Amino acid sequence: MAKMTKRQIAKREKTRNIGEEILLGIRDIKAGRTGRRFTVDSYAIVRAREQLSSRSKSKVGSRLRGNDKA
Repeated sequence: MAKMTKRQIAKREKTRNIGEEILLGIRDIKAGRTGRRFTVDSYAIVRAREQLSSRSKSKVGSRLRGNDKA
């Protein structure tokens, strides 16, 4: 599909009903008719970073409370 010119976009926007488009999209999702899907392959990396982050925060908290053994 070719790119639309600014004039074509403006013409389309005049007759566009955004509310109706949103409702149709929600109905499609509820009916199981989904289009493009996005999946994250790096989920394990993100979880590992969160674990490291929470561990470092707990170490800082124990130092602040005076429970540091070092």
